[in-house]
Amino acid sequence: MTTVAQGYPAYGGTYEVPEQPKTTHRHLVVVWVLAIAVVAGSLVAMSGAIQQPAARYVCPPDCGTPPIGDPVTINPRFTAADGSFSVAYPAQGSAYEVKMEPDGINADLLVGDGGTLQLFGEPARGRAPRDIAYELVLESIPDIKTAYEIPNAMVGYQPGFGVAVDCWPQGMATSYTRMRVLIMVAVKNDLALVAAALGPYHAFGPEFGSGKPSAANLQIALDMGKYVNSFTWRGDPSR
Repeated sequence: MTTVAQGYPAYGGTYEVPEQPKTTHRHLVVVWVLAIAVVAGSLVAMSGAIQQPAARYVCPPDCGTPPIGDPVTINPRFTAADGSFSVAYPAQGSAYEVKMEPDGINADLLVGDGGTLQLFGEPARGRAPRDIAYELVLESIPDIKTAYEIPNAMVGYQPGFGVAVDCWPQGMATSYTRMRVLIMVAVKNDLALVAAALGPYHAFGPEFGSGKPSAANLQIALDMGKYVNSFTWRGDPSR
């Protein structure tokens, strides 16, 4: 009796099997690094091609505008008859006596050292802010001495020119009192907006002034800033 069992055929003789190639760890690392570098480079190039470069600003003159929101109205506003500009001014019943003029506001400080604040506009007629400032001062005070020019002066957030000058008018007792004038001018749409303050010179120090180093040396100047930048030309955004 013959028994048949399943099996596999076997060939006689000898043969050689070639060694299969192997990937080394070093080769694998190199391949991955190159692949990551190619992908990263492609993403950087794509990002650079899509993204626009950020705008660069130099202030001044590109100082932007304050954050836009609902304006908070504290002081009344003067608006020119032709609507060319407007400006805030001290409310009646405050420390000022306010007089309306056709071209702006005259406000006399009734406390402390006193003084006068003027906020008005006039045609620029092609003149630079510096020329306008000195012309206005010399019209009423021919004999002045320039104390300093105000760096980066702005009126209504518009770059302009500012200067502090001194004069010594003669008083009733034949004595001379040193007076200080601060004037700032900016021009836009050929319209000059002017903020000027006049009052007795009073040196700022630890016992007088804002407590911070300042060369203003004029009491009314402590209240002047909020009106200077309240100026708006026709078409300016609300602020």
